[in-house]
Amino acid sequence: MLDLLVVGDCNPDLLLAGGDVAPEFGQAEKVVDEARLLVGGSATIVACAAARLGLSVALVAAVGDDLFGRFMLDALAERGVDASECIVRTRPTGVTVALVRGDDRAILTAPGAMTALTAADVPRRLLERARHVHVGSYYLLDGLRPEIAGLVDAAHAAGATFSVDPQGDPSGEWDGGLPALAPSLDVLFVNEGEHRMLRSDGCPLVVVKRGRRGAWAIVDGETIEAGAPQVQPVDATGAGDSFDAGFIAGRLRGMGVRESLALACACGALSTRALGGTAAQPTLDEALEAAV
Repeated sequence: MLDLLVVGDCNPDLLLAGGDVAPEFGQAEKVVDEARLLVGGSATIVACAAARLGLSVALVAAVGDDLFGRFMLDALAERGVDASECIVRTRPTGVTVALVRGDDRAILTAPGAMTALTAADVPRRLLERARHVHVGSYYLLDGLRPEIAGLVDAAHAAGATFSVDPQGDPSGEWDGGLPALAPSLDVLFVNEGEHRMLRSDGCPLVVVKRGRRGAWAIVDGETIEAGAPQVQPVDATGAGDSFDAGFIAGRLRGMGVRESLALACACGALSTRALGGTAAQPTLDEALEAAV
């Protein structure tokens, strides 16, 4: 049995932080304090966080046959995530440039190979083994997005639950089939801005991430709330993804919605203690101790 199958993006983050990170055209050169190549991609960060929490995790994603792709696959192996079913395409691996200023970020993404992922790339044997399936970066998955409904049906037929985190829509349209898909999902993860833009009322469980103010879960019209522990944040990259992993881990452990929300908030908050999305992800014991 596989606890969690994650499907989505697998691209590194080139993170620039410290000093004046806002670029200026006109060939103006600025100096920043540091640049790091880090594990990135919403789906990948969820997978790493869930493995850190003790779940058995597999990731299906598309990368290129290049330095960035090898970097990501090696990093997944180091973190205990099964990436053996990741697809290597002829397109280059996607990459995100993140400009970090305090707790805010500006993000530029070249999707690359992630847009070539399709439902046919997701092995049915993994769907049949998984207890839960999660799709990250919904709006960046151009090849997979039209076929996700079939994956949801296959997962449900095998007895698994299914969640999606859209992670924003660069087109600004906020459709792409997600409002129609929402009623068939078990969990829809959104932040407050996404919650305002998406018509997600039909989803049986909508989880709204609110950063330092914790989170809400909306279940059959009822709102359940949990707070977040106070930490000294260094970088919020991937905090929402670590949150998703915490909530999924809680539910798979048999926790109620309120307890899973508290665990998720702790995972998200603790992940901000270092630069990048995976460096400070907590263990289950650390997250349980911090949960409020």
